[in-house]
Amino acid sequence: MQATAPARPGYGLQPPPGPLRRHSDVLRSEFRKLTTVRSTYWALAAVVVSNVAVAALLAIFLPGHMSDGQKMTIDSVRVSLGGLHLSQVAAGVLGVLVITSEYGTGMIRATLAAVPQRRLLLTAKTAVFAVTALTAGTASCLAAYLAFQAFLPEGDAMRTSLADLGVLRAVIGAGLYLTVLGLLGLGLGAVIRSSAGAIATLLGLLFVPTLLVNLLPQSWQDSIGGYLPMNAGESVISVHHEAHTLQPWPGFSVFCLYAAVALAAGFVLITRRDA
Repeated sequence: MQATAPARPGYGLQPPPGPLRRHSDVLRSEFRKLTTVRSTYWALAAVVVSNVAVAALLAIFLPGHMSDGQKMTIDSVRVSLGGLHLSQVAAGVLGVLVITSEYGTGMIRATLAAVPQRRLLLTAKTAVFAVTALTAGTASCLAAYLAFQAFLPEGDAMRTSLADLGVLRAVIGAGLYLTVLGLLGLGLGAVIRSSAGAIATLLGLLFVPTLLVNLLPQSWQDSIGGYLPMNAGESVISVHHEAHTLQPWPGFSVFCLYAAVALAAGFVLITRRDA
């Protein structure tokens, strides 16, 4: 009669990982993808350089061309964040590439084979990008503000402090604006699945409505201008509220709604189309 050897622990089939372990693995995988692609570093570098360099140049050259009266009335915090006009493009493009680069190379098939739960995959991509963009965006906007203050002439009327009313909110809001803009790009990328198409749609959504509204009568501009994507989003970076614009947080909420609609469409379509 043969004796049966007792089963040793650690051999044989392993139980499938639990939901938390599964989610953690997908997050790590998406973080590694994002940090091993050169386009990520180029885009983030463009965000930082645009914000800081433009702020420093404005602080050096602008004060000499302004009167004391203009300096007292201008929103100097918004001026210090003037680099957003360039960095927002880089943030939006990076958001698009987070999803469309895999469709362009065909790697999305391997990704979906490893992670069949498509919504889980898109959730992980969204979370990883949001944390990365928020960190880089907020840090670069804070650096831009500090660079602007550092290069301003001593005692200049445009000097402010982070402790002043609305200043810290505007600086942090600028980082939030870049993050949500990137998420809008990610949502469009998930819907369109083409880098060129999604980038063109994103830039068109940002700039074309503003240009078209400027052709309308002034009363129409005042009524709908504040609800346009870029106008609504940029309201959060203003310390001085302008007439016929939304208040900072309501305006930013409208901008978030644009991104939420794009992402929601992406979550719906990702399970209804072939890779």
